[in-house]
Parts: sequence; C-alpha cells; structure tokens
Amino acid sequence: MLTDDELRHRLGDLEAFNVERTESVRNTDKFGEAICAFANDLPDSRTGGILFVGVKDNGDCAGLDITEQIVQTLMGFGRDGQISPLPNIHVRRVTLNGCTVAVAEVAPSDSPPVRYKGRIWVRFGPSRALATPEQERRLIERRRRAILPFDQQPMAGATLKDLNLLSFQTEYLPAAIAPDVLEANGREVVDQLRALKLLSPDGVPTTAGVLVLGGDPRNWLPGAYIQFVRYAGVEVTDAIRDQKEIDGSLSEMLRRLDEVLEANVARKTDLSGGSTQVRPDYPILALQELARNAVIHRAYDGTNAPVRLTWFDDRVEITSPGGPFGAVSIANFGRPEATDYRNPALASAAKDLGFVQRFGSGIPRARLALVRNGNPPPDFRQRWRSSMSHFGRCHENHRLF
Repeated sequence: MLTDDELRHRLGDLEAFNVERTESVRNTDKFGEAICAFANDLPDSRTGGILFVGVKDNGDCAGLDITEQIVQTLMGFGRDGQISPLPNIHVRRVTLNGCTVAVAEVAPSDSPPVRYKGRIWVRFGPSRALATPEQERRLIERRRRAILPFDQQPMAGATLKDLNLLSFQTEYLPAAIAPDVLEANGREVVDQLRALKLLSPDGVPTTAGVLVLGGDPRNWLPGAYIQFVRYAGVEVTDAIRDQKEIDGSLSEMLRRLDEVLEANVARKTDLSGGSTQVRPDYPILALQELARNAVIHRAYDGTNAPVRLTWFDDRVEITSPGGPFGAVSIANFGRPEATDYRNPALASAAKDLGFVQRFGSGIPRARLALVRNGNPPPDFRQRWRSSMSHFGRCHENHRLF
C-alpha cells in the first residue's frame, strides 16, 4: 500500500501509464475496466495501477462528495464476479492536497488474462482498450512465470479428448464470454480454453479443465465427488436410509446434488398465526450454498477424500477436504471481508455457470436463510486437513459434538 506522499506523486504525474483519474462516481463500468486493465498489466511493469475517483484528468480536485457507498462499490469489484479471476484490490478514502478522493490500488494478477464482464481490458500508455488476440496471447504466456494454483496446473496425461468440447462451446462459452465478444471471436477452441484457464499454455487440460469439462473427473482426481449418506437416526451407527456417490463434471455434479437435496428436504404445514404455511426442515438455499462452497473451495491435491454430506435426523454435516485457505480461518469464515480462493479458476467457472451468485456472499446467504427458516445458525469447525459445517433442524436444539 502506497503512502500518502507516494499517492500525491502519482496523482500529479500526468504522464504515468499506471494511473487513471475520474470525476465520475456513477460510471461503474469505467471503474471495472480500469481495474481489469491494471490487473492485466500488459506492459509487465509488475507495479499495478491506481484509480483515483474524485479528480479531473489534469489532477485537479473535482470537489465531489466521496461517500462510503463509493468506497464499497470499488471494493465490490473484488467480490461480485464481474471481474474474473479476482484481482487484489485495496480501496480507501484519503485527502490529498486538500481534496478527498477514493483510491483503488490494483496489484498485477498472477493469473492473467483478467476479464471485466467477459471482456479483457488492457492499458498501454494513457489509453485503455479491449485486448487484441495477440495481446491476449501475451497475457496467457505470462502465466508460465507465475506459481499457479493447483486448479490451473496441467493434469499430467490428460489430452483434449478427455474434455467435453461440445459442452464447452454450447454451455460454458456463452455463459462466460459477452455475446458480442463471442460473436466476433475468431479464435480456435484451444485458444479459448487457454484464455479461461481450462487448458495450459502447452495445450494440456488443467485441473479446472478436467473438473469443469472432463467426461470422468474421478479418473484423474479420485476424490472429485460428493459422498452423500442419510441416516435413520442421530449417530453413524444407526441404519443407513440412503447413500449416493454424486460425481461428473462440475455442472453435472452440482445439478445432481440439487436433486438429492430437494428429495431429502421434509416440509411441514404450519397452521399457527391464522394462515397456512409450508416450512421445510432446512432451507434449500442454505444447503446449496454450503455444499457448493465445500465443492468449489476444497483441496483437490494431496488427498483422495470426497466432500461428505451426512444427513442425520437432527442435523446435516458437510465436510470439505483441506479446511480454510489463505486469509480465511474458522474465526472469520463467511465474513465478506475474509475471502481467499484455493481454486480461482474453478470458482470463476462456477460463477460463470450460475452456481455462484456473488463471490463472498454464499455463507452470509446461508446464514440468513437458516435464521429466517427458524434453524440454528451453522457451526463451522476445523479438523485435521478438513473443515466441517453442521446445522440443526427447525426449532430443535443444535447438537454439538
């Protein structure tokens, strides 16, 4: 994070290629495009960029009221999924030379190209524009120098034949890329796969590629499934009512999971209060959010364990291999300000396919749904090499163990 003196110097340097100034507080597209371009760092300066909101092009103060809402809007670009993969953004409100401005410092991405609303923006000199195919290839090649997350590393032995390219072209691409960009896109399929981090620069499917498009992900990652068990009781020694192994590509697995969850939710009619209401024992939204979180953010390397969803008569337990990652801990789990991504490419794919509404919002949405339904709040615990969430039924004591 730059000091105030360093910010003053950047603000006054009208020739700097990595600074953008705007007096608009409503043009959020301009914010998003600038952040995306800085994160892509086309000149490879490795210095990132700064967006000043509340100043004119010549650096003079625009005299705007920089509200907390403006700061929150800038911070939201790191969480709402419009920019993917997630850039590292630090936003604050400061007073420089007597002028109050909002400052967004954007670090270069370790995993370019970065997109805003499905488009790749770059900056060269003082100008910002959509990336050309050649510029996009340069950004893809830069990933070779980075230490890639496991989901972006090539899967040894896999080839294009192991990916469902028809699904990629008919389902994934239209969801991930803006329609006009896709229509004008003359790139080969392999280039499109590389740009979305589903194929390595060397043409080998990545871990994310296998998980999202693989015909049989478990052939490459034995733990890439969900183990569902429904007990007729409250202990693992009780009779098993139902059990399933839910697998397939990411979208297939999560859709099958939705069917299993819907089939197991019980609904009761509540006649109290003078009106008839049907109340589920668990809100389906909470079950979906917590289970999807476990699938998307689990560890896929160094373990063959599946995600486990265990359903008892008095509670549901969800176990995710790997436990919290990076800046996330059990203490801050689910807080909007505590976000980190073990599998950024997989998280982006889940967002593109509609299984994630907004980055960082899943756990809060699950908590709210449980409260509104009358359930106890979820309880998050860390075990050796895994994390577990569990929550009780409506109007019943939350059983801890």
